[in-house]
Amino acid sequence: MKYCLIILHIVLLTGVSQAQNINVEKVFRRAGAQVSVMLDEVTNADTAGKVKLVSPRTYENGQLKMVQSRDWTSGFFPGILWYLYEYTKDDKWLSEAGKFTTKIEPEKTNTRTHDLGFMIGCSFGNGYRLTGRKDYEKVLIEAAQSLSKRFNPVTGVIKSWDHNSDKWQYPVIIDNMMNLELLFEATRLTGDSSFYKIAVSHANVTMKNHFRADYSSYHVVDYDPAIGSVKKKMTHQGYSDESAWARGQGWALYGYTMCYRETKNKAYLRQAENIAAFILKNKNLPRDMVPYWDFNDPAIPNVPRDVSAAAVISSALYELSAYSVNGADYKKMADQMLKSLSERYISKPGSNKGFILDHSTGHKPAGSEIDVPLIYADYYYLEALLRYKTYRQPK
Repeated sequence: MKYCLIILHIVLLTGVSQAQNINVEKVFRRAGAQVSVMLDEVTNADTAGKVKLVSPRTYENGQLKMVQSRDWTSGFFPGILWYLYEYTKDDKWLSEAGKFTTKIEPEKTNTRTHDLGFMIGCSFGNGYRLTGRKDYEKVLIEAAQSLSKRFNPVTGVIKSWDHNSDKWQYPVIIDNMMNLELLFEATRLTGDSSFYKIAVSHANVTMKNHFRADYSSYHVVDYDPAIGSVKKKMTHQGYSDESAWARGQGWALYGYTMCYRETKNKAYLRQAENIAAFILKNKNLPRDMVPYWDFNDPAIPNVPRDVSAAAVISSALYELSAYSVNGADYKKMADQMLKSLSERYISKPGSNKGFILDHSTGHKPAGSEIDVPLIYADYYYLEALLRYKTYRQPK
């Protein structure tokens, strides 16, 4: 009888493992086919005279939406191409990645945005990581210098937006945590610790002011730039000021996991673990692990999902699983998310102008990009797949 129970236990464990198994080769092959479609679409868009539009962002209302290099999403498509090259080692993707990365270079001197980590890090950052090109390294350093100019030592944080001064004075959004990786990289490349210190200051002040008692995050915190105090806490893209906008929770989880990697500060690890607990234990997280656009929308379940949030969260959980004592649980949850994305939210071959995933939500309060494919969902999905493939159990 004992022998039978042991066999049953093995079968059950094997079943769980197989249930979460993802055929990475198959998924990347499918992704590559979709991105090939997108390359054709982007080329056609360029030949229509839209030469200033350099990167795809979404497919909405029957139209492929392209953006200029100054758009916060411009670096994701080059990043996708770099990820395809990283997995396949196919020179086709190397050539295309280099071509589209170069189109983002003008933003290295852009001091009017906090999103240089997204724009330059995802393009030139991945390019430098995979090729070691010195010209890419120079762009990363110059972009970090530009981003640093948005730091105010009085507030201790990097300003996010310059627009809508009638709503806020010195707004800082949780998304900004994602741009700190560029600063950490700049210190590593130059030996100049000022970049590192700015990143740490921003992470510390954000940790103090952006989070509620349950470790959910506000979207926007507005500061008084003269004295550094918090003026108000609010949302711009979530359901309400006190709600938990799903992608924002993903940015927070990813950001503090990355900060722990770069600093080994246990406070950041604990913060990431607490954010993960809020997300994964939330009563409104669906069984398939793909969040609704906001965890507190009262109309749940009759509201849009946000696949981009799931992609960000799953990628973050894979990294966090390598650092935390809860790693096995995080890995299991990330696997479930990734499997759902790969089976339930994938675009049909040749559809959606070549976007890989569907059913993301960009800015629901503005009625913009609701239940559509979004380029950053595809980017973090491929990143999560690569992390799944290379996952190693913590020592």
